[in-house]
Parts: sequence; structure tokens; C-alpha cells
Amino acid sequence: MVLLFAQSVSAAEQAYPLPKPLSLDDFLSFDTKQVKLGQLLFYDRILSGNKNIACSTCHHPQFGGSDGLSLGIGEGGEGLGTQRSAGAGEHRIKKRIPRNASALWNLAAKDVRVLFHDGRLSASDVYGNGFNSPAQEWLPEGFNSLLAAQAVFPLTAQFEMAGNPKENEIAGAAHDRVDKVWPIVAKRVRTTAGYADLFVEAFDHIGESKDVSIVDIANALAAFMGTEWRNFDSPFDDYLAGDNSALTSTETKGLELFYGKANCAQCHAGPLLSDQEFHALALPPFGPGRTRVFDPYARDIGHMGESNSLDDAYRFRTPSLRNVELTGPYGHNGAYDSLEGIIKHHLNPQESFDRWQSADAKLVSVPWLTTIDFVVHQDRREMARVRNKVDIQPVQLSNGEISNLVSFLKALTGNSAESLPLGIPSSVPSGLPIDTLEE
Repeated sequence: MVLLFAQSVSAAEQAYPLPKPLSLDDFLSFDTKQVKLGQLLFYDRILSGNKNIACSTCHHPQFGGSDGLSLGIGEGGEGLGTQRSAGAGEHRIKKRIPRNASALWNLAAKDVRVLFHDGRLSASDVYGNGFNSPAQEWLPEGFNSLLAAQAVFPLTAQFEMAGNPKENEIAGAAHDRVDKVWPIVAKRVRTTAGYADLFVEAFDHIGESKDVSIVDIANALAAFMGTEWRNFDSPFDDYLAGDNSALTSTETKGLELFYGKANCAQCHAGPLLSDQEFHALALPPFGPGRTRVFDPYARDIGHMGESNSLDDAYRFRTPSLRNVELTGPYGHNGAYDSLEGIIKHHLNPQESFDRWQSADAKLVSVPWLTTIDFVVHQDRREMARVRNKVDIQPVQLSNGEISNLVSFLKALTGNSAESLPLGIPSSVPSGLPIDTLEE
């Protein structure tokens, strides 16, 4: 039995090599005081324009660092995860979040070089501040990581955290210029009782509250996220470390498929199980989408929005698969709610595209957005463009093989993934409510 297993894995490795095990050396390290400060900021609604939504609302540990929805409900919504509603009255949401809320696992790995589904944030010195980002030359210097630079952008987004024009000064500033938001947020935080002393203790360069900037806030957030969601203790990790008994026979068959016949490792490569490149999979479009500036269509053009190259239309970043069992729905827009569903789509994207139905999307009911949610399906040309842009080749697998693949993907779940080091704080300095699921 062991001999046959070894021969099988050897054959699989000839197609795609197994990655090296992850270790602490593969991750950025952070100051413990900054980590604890970042925890409070992450769960504090004070960072949002109307003080009604926190980072944790869309990236919650009870949903694997995501929100459990295909497309999230941002500023103006109420509740958490699958219990979240679209709000009511004049403050109800005006638009769904255009893309699925990415999980936060292992984003402080040193090899991570690009973030967001479309890759609009990457390490670069094109603007002289260390990053190629939507803020271009207006992004301040001093971020401790790509993850820290990422943290400042949801604060500026109208439908995520900033709010609508005329509702608050942050939303107003966001419609002026992106960098006008951050000093307002920083002042709000540093003048809140309880935060000033924590920043002085956590950062050597901060002597008093007036020294706190948006960069310090972002660096604390990154310290927390990069530490809290660092995870590599799954059965797969044990197997990579030399424990041949760490995977069951079914999981082993799935591993062999993943690194062999199914071609999964063609894109989901390396220790993070992502090549961090961009690929078109013909995922069925819906929702408001994200397009280029001045593009009025409800569609999502993917990496083309960053690169301005037609070749990149409908291509999206390969997600990491670590703890993937916990992070559904799947795809840049959460088109599939199950691992089996997204696997079947990869096996034959165009056939799956044709079978997909709007009921497959896991969306909070928003009656006033119903006509917008699937309006792209009325555009036959756009639907044909999405359907015909596919970068992977179809693969035929039996139902049993698909089941084996699902088993292997579940073996990527860390043993400690659902018991995070710090968890949810009992309170935050602002005194604002903390997101929790209703009993």
C-alpha cells in the first residue's frame, strides 16, 4: 500500500512538484503591541465614515475571514454575514460590493506580491512610494507591507466603508481625492480616548497623539491581520513535512489528481497554492461589477482595469486555497457556493457557464437592486465575451474523482484555523458595537 502510494505521488510530482513546507521564516514578523492595537482597530467601526461598519464586518473569523456571501453588503447594511440585511430608509445600501470579500489567510507571507482580485495593488516603485496602487503618487510612504497598503483603500470606498456624499466628512473627502480621506480617519482615531496611549506604546516614533498617521493605523492593522490569519498547520502541511499518514487514502487520491490529471497545480502552485497570476475562467457575471473609469456598464473586466490591456479582460488573480473549505462562496464574484460547484466549473468552464442560474449566487435579498443584479445577462455580446475568454483546458473527471478532490481541499484546512490567536475583543476604545452573529 505504501509502495503504491509512493509511486503514485512520484508520478504526480513529474507533472507539478509538491511545494516546500511553510515555516515562520516565510512570513513577515510584527511587533506584539502593534498586533494587539490592530486587533482593536480591525473590529472598531470608528474607521468607517458613518461609524456603522468595521473591517471585521466583511472579514469575520466566523466566516473564515470573509462574509459568507457572493457579493457583500457594505456601508448602510445591518447584521453580519449571511444574517446581514441591506438596511432601511434613506441609509439603506445603494449598491452591492462588486466582488466577493477575499479571505485574509497568509497575506503577510513574504512571497505575496499582488492583492485584490484584479491586481490593482502590487509592490512597485513606479510612483516612488513602493507601490502601484489606485492612489498612485498620492499614497503616503512608510507602510510596513503590501497588506498595510491594502488596508487603507476600503476606507475610501463609498459602498464599502466611506458612505455616501453629504453623509459625513470622510465620504465628502473621498469624492475630492483619495488621499484627503486618510488624515480625517487618523484624526478621528487619535482623538478617541484610549487609542493615543496604545499608539505611543506600540510605535517608537510616536511620542504623542498628534503623531499618529494613517500609515501607523494601517501598519497596526497589517500586524494584526498578518499574525491572526497566519496558518499552516493543516493535514497537508503535516504531509509535506514528512508525515505520510497525515492524509487519508481519499485525500491522497485527491492530492494525486490536484498535482496530476486535474491540472489544478498549473495555477494553484507553490506553498500558498497560488501562482499570483491572472486567468480567465468564464465565471458567470452578475452584480454591479468593476470597470474602468467612465465605463458605465454593469460588468467586470478584471485585470484589464489595472493593465489597460485587452488581453487581460476577464482575468482575475489566482486565489490561495489554504483554508478554502472555510471561505466560500468561490470565485471573484462568489458564483459558486460549494467546492464541488467551483471544481466542476474549472473542469469545463463554458459548459458550466451555460448551466449556471441566478439562484446559484448567494445574495442577500435587496428588492430595489433586483433589476441591476443580473442586468448583464441581457447583454448578449458581453455574455459571449465572458464565455469565450477561457485560459484553461477542459478536463474530464468522474464524480468519484471530484469527490476525492473535495476531500483533498478540505485537508488544506488548518487544525487551528477556527481558533485564532486573539479572536474577537470584548470591546473597542470607541465604545461602538462589535459585529457578532445573532444567536
